[in-house]
Amino acid sequence: QRVVLMDPSEDPDDILRANRSREKTFVFDMVFDHRATQEEVYVSTTKSLIGGVISGYNATVFAYGPTGAGKTYTMLGTDCEPGICIRALDDLFKTLEGTTEEMDYRVSMSYVEIYNEVIRDLLNPSSGFLDLREDPRGSIQIAGITEVSTTNAQEVMQLLMKGNKQRTQEPTAANETSSRSHAVLQVTVTQKSRRKAMGKEVRIGKLFMVDLAGSERAAQTQNRGKRMKEGAHINRSLLALGNCINALSEKKGSRAQFVNFRDSKLTRLLKDSLGGNSRTVMIAHISPASTSFEESRMTLIYAYRAKNIKTQV
Repeated sequence: QRVVLMDPSEDPDDILRANRSREKTFVFDMVFDHRATQEEVYVSTTKSLIGGVISGYNATVFAYGPTGAGKTYTMLGTDCEPGICIRALDDLFKTLEGTTEEMDYRVSMSYVEIYNEVIRDLLNPSSGFLDLREDPRGSIQIAGITEVSTTNAQEVMQLLMKGNKQRTQEPTAANETSSRSHAVLQVTVTQKSRRKAMGKEVRIGKLFMVDLAGSERAAQTQNRGKRMKEGAHINRSLLALGNCINALSEKKGSRAQFVNFRDSKLTRLLKDSLGGNSRTVMIAHISPASTSFEESRMTLIYAYRAKNIKTQV
């Protein structure tokens, strides 16, 4: 459960810095090394959330970290090593099939990307930029989004692969196919009881799976021009997410901390799943390379703060 971060530039013979080591230890719920399989990561992070979604709680899974550390691989995976999205949906459908005698259920999903603070529909890319609106009940909706109802995980896999090809990817100095946008997969499970007396009650659980864009610093990717602007937008939304996490995790002191969800589209869309009736998992990715020491340090600090959030359900 422990990550020890060593500073690659540290010189053991440097007398002046002898007692000022930059080595840091972080403790998390679970730490995986390079030998962990997709299955292991899924079972220890996300598997326990599926039952909650079916009983009407929201759940969110984030993949966070610098570019090239494997976020998209963890979330989507490859054909022979499917990632968290596919495994979670597979489990979801299996569990729901066990309850069909009592419940009618509908599973719908949408897949969007947030790029330069505008929202694009990955399942229907021609629809242009979409708006976020609030409906009368106060939940945030994306106007004009394509929602697909599916019944098996195979269809979903194809949709995700198709959607992922539409994502904005650009080569940077750090990664050939760097995702320059946040991809949000939203799965909504709506259930109605088949018994007459309880027919009025509807249970809705939402599962968000978010593949964030890379959190690296601009110097690492040698970005210029358009890439640089993109990076600024990415960092802006990640900073807004960080600010929300900070505000949520600070102890309720003399004054309740104001949580600014409206700073970016990403945090506004995830408002319910960060602070509300929700269980949230953040999977932080770091690279073992000594060149990305700074990135690894920032990522671990960010994830460590996220650990302190307590939500009131």
